[in-house]
Amino acid sequence: MTVVGPFGLNMQDEALNADVRDGMAAVEEALLDATKSDVPFITVTAQHLLEAGGKRFRPLLVLLAAQFGDPNAPGVVPAAVVVELTHLATLYHDDVMDEAGVRRGAPSANARWDNSVAILTGDFLFSRASQVLADLGPEAVRVQAEAFERLVTGQILETAGPRQGSDPVQHYLDVISGKTGSLIAVSGRMGAMLAGADERTVEILTEYGERIGTAFQLADDVLDIASDGHESGKTPGTDLREGVPTLPVLLLRAMPADPADPDDARLRELLDGDLGDDTRHAEALRLLRGHPALERARRETLRYAYEARDLLAQLPQCPARSALEGLCDAVAVRTM
Repeated sequence: MTVVGPFGLNMQDEALNADVRDGMAAVEEALLDATKSDVPFITVTAQHLLEAGGKRFRPLLVLLAAQFGDPNAPGVVPAAVVVELTHLATLYHDDVMDEAGVRRGAPSANARWDNSVAILTGDFLFSRASQVLADLGPEAVRVQAEAFERLVTGQILETAGPRQGSDPVQHYLDVISGKTGSLIAVSGRMGAMLAGADERTVEILTEYGERIGTAFQLADDVLDIASDGHESGKTPGTDLREGVPTLPVLLLRAMPADPADPDDARLRELLDGDLGDDTRHAEALRLLRGHPALERARRETLRYAYEARDLLAQLPQCPARSALEGLCDAVAVRTM
């Protein structure tokens, strides 16, 4: 049986396949255990998103990074549990902030219960992540604390918006680096560090995680505009309709208007108005798909993916490195 990870990543090597399959099974079991409470209602709410599924990208990266040391080291699976619990906790809080009604195809916790339950459930998951983390030693605690600070800072930056006179594109990249890149970077770091990899390998896999995490988020931005919905898993142009500023739109606004191009002028007019109307939304989506800003967004996404791949060249050639390279290739496929 070949493990098929997030985004269709295939791991053909039998030994790697077995290690990752067993590791992911152990992570799932530990996640179920970590989300149980003596209070039955808390167990239900804490396992709500866990049971809804998810890519488990962060635990997978922990396990792959651990291949550069001892993948069976006792701290590897708990580290994978810590990063996934942290990620799940942020989703509960994000849904409250975004007033989301659906998460992973199921009603969000705030929609099923209320905002207070969702917030407190997220807090419960953070506390459980901290309990698991405490057994991994002071260095792991420090690494996770620094990543969590970056994650929260990214969320605050997004909420506050860019400062007057600052570059909105750079602000957006800083938000992604904090909200998304930080926890994916710590996934690579924790996996390598707790498996006993050397310091340079730990640094490489940390940087790799930062870049590949940013690349996948930017790929989602491109897919929101360019895809038919099958790849992204959501209706095309959802962010556009909701007025969420993503990379293609931010790059368009940063570009000077083309007075000789009526489509450019019309697109800017549409983006400045209400896209809740289906006709206006469809027109804006069509025009943005043909605008140079979308191609620029693709190139920026690929830049992060290629930087991540280049970092891996410093590591020894092995099945785990090939799998990590496959994630970089997946970004390229997703953005074409």
